[in-house]
Amino acid sequence: MSLDKSVASAAEAVADIPNGASIAVGGFGLSGAPMALIQALLAGGADRLDIVSNNCGVDDWGLGVLLAAGRIRKMTSSYVGENKEFARRYLSGELELELTPQGTLAEKLRAGGSGIGAFFTQTGVGTQVAEGGLPRRYASDGTIAVASQPKEVRTFATAGGDREFILEEAITTDFALVHAWRGDRFGNLVFRKATRNFAPLAAMAGRVCIAQVEELLEPGELDPDDVHLPGVYVHRILEVGSDIEKRIEKRTVAAGPDGAA
Repeated sequence: MSLDKSVASAAEAVADIPNGASIAVGGFGLSGAPMALIQALLAGGADRLDIVSNNCGVDDWGLGVLLAAGRIRKMTSSYVGENKEFARRYLSGELELELTPQGTLAEKLRAGGSGIGAFFTQTGVGTQVAEGGLPRRYASDGTIAVASQPKEVRTFATAGGDREFILEEAITTDFALVHAWRGDRFGNLVFRKATRNFAPLAAMAGRVCIAQVEELLEPGELDPDDVHLPGVYVHRILEVGSDIEKRIEKRTVAAGPDGAA
């Protein structure tokens, strides 16, 4: 692999993502959605995708554009609100959903990127997360076609006494798509504010990580202490500029001194 990982276009960056690929995608709500890469993936025509991401955007932005085009076969997510098309496709049996607690999803991605096969957590003990039966795919008549399976439960001694934990398997994917604030040609990335929530973890989990950055710097221009994700995890990097559209999922405003919003 060349040390210079920069590519000239989003189309070039995602050109080898095939039908049926699994992809970890950064973003939290709409914050940090790698839209240039998502739109290039949409234009490229890849179909039957298995997506791992905190959420699926909204109906016309983020991963929602791939969903609306019928390109997503399965979502592994924590939050499925704000997207009417997501609800429609899931309830009609067109979309499979593996609903995962948010912290568990983050740790599954981190574990996958760290070479850890599985881990035990207390999250989900005593619920359908552990016991199975959560609807993953519905049939067209509204019955459950595919349900989640029971997970291994073990008891461990803790400072608070014996407690039950459930086994969660790590996640690795074929590709990862992330948005970062700054990066250098070697792939070192700096994230800004909420975009840091899931993007570094998604990047780690992808066997091939593709990053779009607002500003591309030369090697040595980033302070090593500022780097959130080292370039060893990143395989391609694309500069998209700082003037890209950044949508807000729900805008909340406060009244000013004159009473106006």
